[in-house]
Amino acid sequence: MKQAAIKNRITEMTGTAYPIIQAPMGWIARAQLASAVSNAGGMGIIETSSGELDNIKGEVAKMRELTDKPFGMNVALSYVKGSNIIDFVIEQGIKFVTTSSGSPAVCTEAFQAAGIKVFHVIPTLEMAIKALDAGVDGLIVEGGEGGGFKNPSPVSTMVLLPMIRAYTDVPIIAAGGICDGISMAGAFAMGAEGVQMGTRMLSCLESPVHDNWKQAVIQAKATDTVFLNQQARPALRALRTERTTALALLGQFNVMEHMANLSELYFGGDMEAAIPLSGEVAGRIESVKSVQEIIDETVSEFRDIMQELAGRYVT
Repeated sequence: MKQAAIKNRITEMTGTAYPIIQAPMGWIARAQLASAVSNAGGMGIIETSSGELDNIKGEVAKMRELTDKPFGMNVALSYVKGSNIIDFVIEQGIKFVTTSSGSPAVCTEAFQAAGIKVFHVIPTLEMAIKALDAGVDGLIVEGGEGGGFKNPSPVSTMVLLPMIRAYTDVPIIAAGGICDGISMAGAFAMGAEGVQMGTRMLSCLESPVHDNWKQAVIQAKATDTVFLNQQARPALRALRTERTTALALLGQFNVMEHMANLSELYFGGDMEAAIPLSGEVAGRIESVKSVQEIIDETVSEFRDIMQELAGRYVT
């Protein structure tokens, strides 16, 4: 059942009904998935970390055809150097951008001058301070249990989020370990005003990845991820496979060598072809659901939990 809108600083900035953001997963966060998220009341995000800017421009055009709701873009700064991505994003007329993989100082002022809100992804307090010094509008606080490329010294969401909230009062979107209303309520209790979902959206009905990957997420236990390349950069969290189990024994390795055949993994379903980036929250995901179901159930459960807690503990 469609849920009533949630009003807070995140939904005011994004123009969405709910403060639920879809993670900017490379090659995955494109129009097929992002439009479903936007149409369901969340914030669909188009990725740039693939570096395929010509294709990305096409995906933005598709978004205009598939939804009339707000959507945003992620600017993965290390992957778009030397491109005109800042001008391109501004030209799209979008109002929300997340930045990652570099310093937001190179683009925050230009985006804000164009009326775009900028949220930077941070994995530590030190990086949060640098992003705030650059003038960002908000932060995406990403715990080390999340999937994908990570800081080599991971800090869990439950430690990182209240630490950042104690330091600043800017709006915060929590990421890492979020897949439903329970985890959303926990994030809000620790100071977030929005949540970002990665693995939950990777494994949803509208996700473009092969069903083998979705089923691997559903079958995974919470202990079925590995943290790789911790003695170098980027570190990353992925599902446990024969390839990633072997890589876990290495202190460092060339990540890109093991992502060379990613299309065979992402869209061909060969789970050993590359590294299947996924978060620990895979252990809590039990079925493939549509984006609409995920968002509606998340918001409903979130409200029920908040109401129950208030009734039980607030007198």
